[in-house]
Amino acid sequence: MAKEGLVIKAISGFYTVQTNSGQQVICRLPGRLKRKKKATDIVAVGDWVHFTQHATNEGLVESVAERRNSLSRVRPSAHNRQLQTDRQQVLVANVDQVIFVFSLRKPKTHLRKLDRLLAVAEQQKVPAVICVNKIDLAESGTAEEEFKVYADIGYPLVTVSAEKGWGIDKLKAQLDGRVSVFAGSSGVGKSSLLNAIQPGLGLKTGAVSQATTKGMHTTRFAELFKLESSQGGYIADTPGIRGWALYDVEPDEIDGYFREIAPLVSLCQFSDCTHLHEPGCAVLAAVENGRVATERYDSYLRLREEHEALEDKAY
Repeated sequence: MAKEGLVIKAISGFYTVQTNSGQQVICRLPGRLKRKKKATDIVAVGDWVHFTQHATNEGLVESVAERRNSLSRVRPSAHNRQLQTDRQQVLVANVDQVIFVFSLRKPKTHLRKLDRLLAVAEQQKVPAVICVNKIDLAESGTAEEEFKVYADIGYPLVTVSAEKGWGIDKLKAQLDGRVSVFAGSSGVGKSSLLNAIQPGLGLKTGAVSQATTKGMHTTRFAELFKLESSQGGYIADTPGIRGWALYDVEPDEIDGYFREIAPLVSLCQFSDCTHLHEPGCAVLAAVENGRVATERYDSYLRLREEHEALEDKAY
């Protein structure tokens, strides 16, 4: 009889599946599933699967439940990056939220990178939370001011100091009962934050990150770690943030992934408005009157130009 479980680890074709009772079974894929041609991973960490158990801790995946979302990045084609040959690489499936970790100082915040990551989260329908670490390195209120544009358009903002322990309780509350993914560049203090949330957690995720960066041909592997809180939850770390990009997106769709720009698109005079120079453009008008921040609009232009270049290269 098939059992149901959550995939908490995936490496080299072996999937660690955890049942509701806490039992862990190492499963593999049957040939009939392997033969399915897909532009994405058949099974990923965070997937719910049905499996048959053949030994004490061994089994075979029989079916995979439909994903409600996934946090993914682009795996480019082997020769040249082109839109039609790029493949979706699922980092974690069925995510409740992604926590984008930035540092207020050391290293300096790059908001254009944040804009790109938020667009990826919007496209993949994963709620995003912005966590600003190292607030002890600046005057009180600095983080709120520097990230005000994001709070104004509805992104939850959590300001913390892993060093001082400030804001950690608020961050814990944000994680309770959810499947969360931590993402951030080197040096922003992710490991310190994870250790502040749960002692030893940063060391565990750090071991995963190290294993995924030992060489070009190392099999990617991700892992969910259970939170020891009253409401439970899981957390995953994601190495390779530089590889994130919008997947399977046309240039004229990108305006839909900037949440303050998206509602204005239908108000433009022309249905195919690029928001660059057209008369009657509601987006340009919003930039001029301050409803859309200039920096966010510039990020939209950069992403659009990037995807237009990819499209020109492909065709």
